[in-house]
Amino acid sequence: MGFRKKNKSPPVLSHEFVIQNHADMVSCLAMIILLGLMFEVTAKFAIMFITVQYNVTEVLDEKSEPVNHYHYGPKDVATVFFYLLIAVILHALIQEYILDKINRRLHLSKTKHSKFNESGQLAAFYLFSFVWGCSILTAEDFATNPTFLWEGYPHTRMVFQVKFFYICQIAYWLHALPELYFQKVRKEDIPRQLYYICLYIVHITGAYVLNLHRLGLVLLVPHYLVELLFHASRLFYFSDENKQKGFTLWALLFVIARLLTLTLSVLTFGFGLPRTENHGFSLADGNFNVLTVRMTCLAAICLTQAWMMWKFINFQLKKWREHSQNQASKKKTFSQKTKPHKREPLRVTNGVVKPEDKTSPRARKAKAS
Repeated sequence: MGFRKKNKSPPVLSHEFVIQNHADMVSCLAMIILLGLMFEVTAKFAIMFITVQYNVTEVLDEKSEPVNHYHYGPKDVATVFFYLLIAVILHALIQEYILDKINRRLHLSKTKHSKFNESGQLAAFYLFSFVWGCSILTAEDFATNPTFLWEGYPHTRMVFQVKFFYICQIAYWLHALPELYFQKVRKEDIPRQLYYICLYIVHITGAYVLNLHRLGLVLLVPHYLVELLFHASRLFYFSDENKQKGFTLWALLFVIARLLTLTLSVLTFGFGLPRTENHGFSLADGNFNVLTVRMTCLAAICLTQAWMMWKFINFQLKKWREHSQNQASKKKTFSQKTKPHKREPLRVTNGVVKPEDKTSPRARKAKAS
């Protein structure tokens, strides 16, 4: 893990050396890019990595102030790369100074330790992204005008907050791929994490490139809220297994979020975009409003939601079976403890009540003699 001091240093450039010092190495690379701003020769290249590119200044009228908008282009790859480095550094800081300290107190097993680290990292990211996304949607007044999802398409112009939001989202999910190696994720957990990481990358990048950033932002915010609740509930569950109420609320909001996603997607691709004035396919204009693209996007969203619901149903059935087995074992244990013992028959001898002697007559005769 980055920033961690070890008594025994592994061989230089070995796997263990890279894993332990990856955050320090990435920090050095980020510092080199930042130092490039100090020299005139390298400043124009360093700015391409650090600042958001493709700025367009628009003047609506003579009295109003100029408005800055942005569009996407090839230079965004450099910006995504720089903030990918920042994500790796922040990941290591959260792991080292927050999650590892909590893990030492909880004394979790290896399986729970891995899931705790995953939920801790994702909960922090979902919380930050949810608050940031809500602030952007509040400025756009989506609640009072839902038609802004498709009106004026193609939406080639973005404000700074929207573009920077997408840059950070793509950078974070790309950084999650090497983190599978840096965090020594168990082999059985790698396929599951690869699935959702790749889905995030494909959907967020698709919304960014196809100029569907408004719809993507609206769908991400409730989804991140649901995921935040799930991972927060799992963190509380690891600290105390009796705290499971959060999973019930998560299950309810999960279904609502899936229905909301499907409703807005069908409304946008099935009714909104076909009725706009700009139809056709043009890479230069950023217009992808054709039937093939619309149906492909809608199918991708529907299949993803169906896959998520399938995983959700299987998860709930598994929990229900475990709960039923636990209840059955508790009842069995309780019945064994409360089962009455068979009382021995009594006999009266000379006015004294004594337990009945079950020995044979021959044994009693021998005993008396």
